[in-house]
This record gives sequence, structure tokens and C-alpha cells, in this order.
Amino acid sequence: MYSQNELNHIRWQCRRGMKELDLLIEPFFEEDFASLSEDSQKTFVRFLDESDLMLFRWLLRGEVPSDPDYVSLVEIILKCHRDRCAV
Repeated sequence: MYSQNELNHIRWQCRRGMKELDLLIEPFFEEDFASLSEDSQKTFVRFLDESDLMLFRWLLRGEVPSDPDYVSLVEIILKCHRDRCAV
């Protein structure tokens, strides 16, 4: 679905400059993004346009996004992270 240039751009967007976010988002992109549905991939790309503060609140503070697609995505990201850390 995405060209190599687009994937490189998405990879770059995953680098947030906040270690807590980088530890969640970068591995998710590298290991799990390709297995998402096309709609979930689009949601992830849109998710990356949000501010670091909002991503931090949703991923690390447990705040619930108002966008139901983001709610599902946050659950997926956190589950994948827990599964990686459990190994």
C-alpha cells in the first residue's frame, strides 16, 4: 500500500524525541505496522500528526482519545508493547 519513500517518512514521524514515546511508537512501526489492516495503517499515520503531549496522554497516562479509531489503535499499540516486553 505504501511506497518505500512513504514508509521512510512514516518511520521518521515515529521519532518523537520523547524517550517514552519512542519506546512505544518506533518498535510498533517496525514490528507491527505491516500486519495492520489498511484502515488501521491510515489511522496510525493520522495518529502521528497529533502532538507529543496528546500521544503521551493517550499512551502513557491512560487518557482516552475522543476518536474511536484512536481508542482502538492505542489498545493495539499497548498490547503489542506488553507482548514484546513479556518475552
